[in-house]
Amino acid sequence: MPNEILRHPRLSSDAVRLLTWQLSLPDGADEPLSATARNAGIGKTGFLRAKRQLKDEGYVHEWREQRERGRWTTRQLVSNVPLSAEEAGALRNVTPVPTGPRPATGSPTHPAVGCHPEATPPVNTPQPPPSPDEARHLVEGLRDLDPRLRVPRGMVPQLTELAGQWLALGHSPGDVLDEIRRGLPPVIHKPGGLVRHLLSDPVPPRPPRPEQPQVAALRECAGPHPHPLLFRPVSDEDHCGPCRRDRAEATANAPWPRPATLATALGAPAVRAALRGAREA
Repeated sequence: MPNEILRHPRLSSDAVRLLTWQLSLPDGADEPLSATARNAGIGKTGFLRAKRQLKDEGYVHEWREQRERGRWTTRQLVSNVPLSAEEAGALRNVTPVPTGPRPATGSPTHPAVGCHPEATPPVNTPQPPPSPDEARHLVEGLRDLDPRLRVPRGMVPQLTELAGQWLALGHSPGDVLDEIRRGLPPVIHKPGGLVRHLLSDPVPPRPPRPEQPQVAALRECAGPHPHPLLFRPVSDEDHCGPCRRDRAEATANAPWPRPATLATALGAPAVRAALRGAREA
């Protein structure tokens, strides 16, 4: 294990753990990086960030390949020294030289550089990965999102790769543009660096939240119900619609009160006023 990996200034602890775990696997092991992250207890966000760092520093290279019947698979190459894209491509189809068993005594043997693991097991996916043209079209259309986003031409390939990582996780182009829009500051000095920063840590899309019933807008009816009954009031009424209709029908069908009953209801002052008016007439 080279000291340059353990003391690397640009590799996070998750990236170092992911790489050292891969390099410590026994000869012939063929474990994908995602499985290593699960075994090492690295979360999805930390895994994506660690993988991006290892790719940026040249310790991890990967390719997408289409196999029989249109199936897609990812091949990953891990090395204990940084490799350029050309060096990794040269080792892509090289079969590792078999080594003898590890001796019981003496110094340990060193694994071949860049050949462990050579490729991950084929993983079938129902849909092919997003087209690079889609990610490039997104980057080239950033000026439509904001005229200040004049990305330098030399940064387009790098930003296209970052946008492609977001699309590969299941985000739509609109989701990526919304992520960039939310992070735009009032003043933009370096649009290319800003977009690279905003897209540097792709995260999986959030699952849609189920709609919750609007219980707060409901009110319990004050009428005679065997069980509590909730209804949606129109204004400030405290009875549900059926109860209000029953009360209205009961009032309309009630008989007119007798004079004595009416006098009692009106009260003594109203009766005296009526008699005084009769005497004056």
